[in-house]
Amino acid sequence: MVERERDGGEAMALYGPRHEGAAAEDEALEGEAVLVAAAAAGEKGEGETDGEIESASEEDAKENEDEAAEKEKKDKEELEEWSEIRLAIAELSPISHGKLSSSPPTLPFLSISLLLLQVLDKIGPTMAVLRLDVQRNIEELYLLDPSKYSTLTAMVEKEADEGTARKADSCARAVLWLTRSMDFTVALLQRLEDEEGSENQSLAQLVEAAYKVSLKPWHGWIASAASKIAMKLIPERKVFVGWLVGKDPSRSVLKDEIERLIPLLQPFLVDIHNMLAKFRLDRLKST
Repeated sequence: MVERERDGGEAMALYGPRHEGAAAEDEALEGEAVLVAAAAAGEKGEGETDGEIESASEEDAKENEDEAAEKEKKDKEELEEWSEIRLAIAELSPISHGKLSSSPPTLPFLSISLLLLQVLDKIGPTMAVLRLDVQRNIEELYLLDPSKYSTLTAMVEKEADEGTARKADSCARAVLWLTRSMDFTVALLQRLEDEEGSENQSLAQLVEAAYKVSLKPWHGWIASAASKIAMKLIPERKVFVGWLVGKDPSRSVLKDEIERLIPLLQPFLVDIHNMLAKFRLDRLKST
């Protein structure tokens, strides 16, 4: 009996303090758990549940989607407000005339010519064949080697060396006629912008006057006959101007845009004409 009590005492001596330490440790752990829970509650927000957090996240996501949709709509509206003339100005503005005297760049030429052909398309469908020339000839050659044919000079020089520059389907001829078509666009826009000299003239009269000084000298009888037919399909001046200015009906807007475009476009066209003259291609006529 005594021995048992002694053993029990030894057991208490051995395990009693250890159990007390474990209890203290448990209390410390519980305290830490309380602190962690409090911190988590603070992150969620006082009284905020997991469901409420998830709901807030969904609301944030929806708000971000709405903002993105609104921005996309605004960008689209701004793009729609840009006319062909404004886009041509944007294409020409970065180009430094001083660096283009012998090597007009290919890509800006393609972009600008396409934009200005769209202006002429508003007069009638007569320029559709020129757009095909751009796609079929110039673009295809450029894509064969964009680095090599980064300038119109490189393209024309290649064909001149091969003896194909004067052929009807050559890039050189496409460049020539596109440049002349842009000459026609310049002549027309200048007359359209001249309020005092053209206020009482119809669009057909302005087109005919621009045609005589730009394209007619180079047209044979077939092209001239086609132009006469096209003259009969010209819309009213007010309608044409409305197409050019887009959403803004102000006459002063068109005048301002033309005044900005012409000084940028004319030197570019002069560079191309000078380049073509070096290869004796500037006097070619159509049938």
